Amino acid sequence: MKWIIPIVLLMIVASLGSALYYMMKDKGNSARMVHSLMLRIGLSIALFLGILLAHYFGLIEATGIKVGTN
Repeated sequence: MKWIIPIVLLMIVASLGSALYYMMKDKGNSARMVHSLMLRIGLSIALFLGILLAHYFGLIEATGIKVGTN
């Protein structure tokens, strides 16, 4: 899990960068830009669900920091 999360985050940023590139190159009306943004959304949802499942199955653990208590 140490390597999967950063790799997926880099893929998300790369997809966002490619959408920006296609937006600039195709003057804003591009199906490639839409596909890049859809890929970014799909990767973000998959990463979120993957983190939830990894926590549920004990592959990753919470830090133990208590939120909101003094």
